[in-house]
Amino acid sequence: MLLLPAFGVFTLFFIAPFIYFFVLSFWSVKLYKLSPDFTWINYAKALTRYIPIYQLTFSVAFAVALTCVLLGLLYAGFVRFKAGRWATVLVFIPLLTLFGGYLVKIYAWKTILGINGILNGALTSIGLIDGPLTALFYSPLAVAITLVYFLLPFAILPIYASMRGIEDIELDAARDLGAGPWHRFKDIIVPRCRAGIISAFIICFLLTVGDYVTPILVGGKISMIGNMITPQFGQKFDWPLGAAMSFVTLAVSVGFVAAFSVLISLWRPR
Repeated sequence: MLLLPAFGVFTLFFIAPFIYFFVLSFWSVKLYKLSPDFTWINYAKALTRYIPIYQLTFSVAFAVALTCVLLGLLYAGFVRFKAGRWATVLVFIPLLTLFGGYLVKIYAWKTILGINGILNGALTSIGLIDGPLTALFYSPLAVAITLVYFLLPFAILPIYASMRGIEDIELDAARDLGAGPWHRFKDIIVPRCRAGIISAFIICFLLTVGDYVTPILVGGKISMIGNMITPQFGQKFDWPLGAAMSFVTLAVSVGFVAAFSVLISLWRPR
């Protein structure tokens, strides 16, 4: 009985819309009006017309999520095992970055990566490059860098929480038995941090797949699948196609997440 209010809210605001849009994905639009047909044409369009967009989206999402996990492991490992009394302060720093507005961070990276931005200006002034690096801005690289910066705290925190369960004596025992840093990392830290690593990957991957603001502001002509889904519910009024594209995105995302989770779960000490 105590769970009924929460279950009711979850049903009303998540399960019901989910079912509605799944049913809607099989409908069609005729003269800007929804027609309750049953057709697979929306999924056919999503799977043929937008293949390059899907490829770019999932490539960027995988790169961003994997980068965040690796950087999160390094940062969380340093804080947990090397920082000593400064650990609390260093954990608080990623939390501080979450208080800044998302758009403010994107515009900050526009200033850093732009043709006349801080990074190009610094590299030019010290003579490392002759002219601005155009690949730094309005490119998939710019989108990936911006998203890594934004999502890194979401990777650090769950990984650090998992590392809190590793006792120092475990690493000391492994060191006494001749295990080097790499063996201690892969045989003790990674297996004990599986839950945190998987959580970090899921959060970073799904948030990247669903993002459409960053590609608009720092991607230039680069479009990810979110930029293609949004107009279907606005200017084009093709809700069935937008719903079908969303469910294709969801299905592929679940596949990526499941594959990564299985790989991490199969990681065994040697």
